[in-house]
Amino acid sequence: MSSRTALTIVAILIGLPAVVAGIEAARYFAANRSSDTMVSSGETREYTLHVPPGYDANRPTPLVITIHGASIWPAAQQEISQWDRVADREGFIVAYPSGRTGQGPRHFDVEDVTFIADLIDEVQRTHNIDRTRIYANGLSNGGGLSFLLSCTMPDRIAAVGLVAAAHLFQWSLCKDLRPVPMIAFHGTADDAALYEGGRSWVVSIPFPSIPTVTARWARRNQCAPIPVESRVALDVTRIEYPCSNNAPVVLYRIEGGGHTWPGGRYLPEWFAGTTTQSIDASSLMWEFFKAHPLLRLR
Repeated sequence: MSSRTALTIVAILIGLPAVVAGIEAARYFAANRSSDTMVSSGETREYTLHVPPGYDANRPTPLVITIHGASIWPAAQQEISQWDRVADREGFIVAYPSGRTGQGPRHFDVEDVTFIADLIDEVQRTHNIDRTRIYANGLSNGGGLSFLLSCTMPDRIAAVGLVAAAHLFQWSLCKDLRPVPMIAFHGTADDAALYEGGRSWVVSIPFPSIPTVTARWARRNQCAPIPVESRVALDVTRIEYPCSNNAPVVLYRIEGGGHTWPGGRYLPEWFAGTTTQSIDASSLMWEFFKAHPLLRLR
C-alpha cells in the first residue's frame, strides 16, 4: 500500500461511522502497529524507534522525538514527516511515541509528559544518546505537547518544533519558563488549528492565534520585541525573533497552507488543505536543532 493511499485511509477513517471505522481501523492498524513497547506509569505504551544505518554505539547520537497528531499513529507520522529520510542522511535517532486510545482516537494529554520522559530514559538505556541534543517536535496535538515539554523538561529538551500546532495546553501548566529555542510552521488556511485563532470544527475551546503564541514565546525567551521577516518562497514568510542567549523563536508562515506538514507527504487536500512543497519542515527543523544544543544556562 502506498503512503498516499495510507494517509487517505487515515482521513476517511476519521469521517466514517464508528462501527465501520472500527473494523477498517483494526485491519489497517494491524499492518502499521508500533514496533516497540515499554511500561510508563504502570501502563504498556507503544512507540517506534528509527535508528540510522550509520549509527555508531561508541559515539553519542542526537535524539529527535516526533509526536503524531490526534487520530493518527506513529507509522502515519513517519510517512507524513519523512523524518527517517533526514535521520539517515544526518545520523540521528528518531522516536515516534504513540498516544493513548482510551475511549476514542489516539491522542496526547498532560499526563503524557511522564511518558515522554520515560521514553527518553528507555532509549538512553539501549542507545548512546547525546544528552545535550534531545529534541521534540510534533504535528497538531503533538505540536501542542511539544510546547508543554518545553516548559516541563527544559533541562532535557534542547529545542522544539511545532507543525500546525493545536495549542490546547494552557500556559498556566508551564512551571518552568526558562528559554527554549522554538521553530514553528503554520498555514494561514489551516481550518483545524486556526492561524488567527478562534473556534474550529476540532474542539469548542478557542485556539489562541499563532502570532500571539509566537510573540509570547519570544518574551519568554527574552528575545527582541520586533521580529525580522523575510520571504523564503512565494508562499512562505520566515518570521524570527532574535535572541542574545541563543534561544531564537522562528515561525514559518505558509500562505494558503492547510493542517499539513510542509515538504512532507501529502494529506488528502479535501480533508487537510494544501501541503506546500516550497520548504521542507523536517530538514529546516533539523538545521535549527543542530545549531541549538541544550543551553548551558540551564
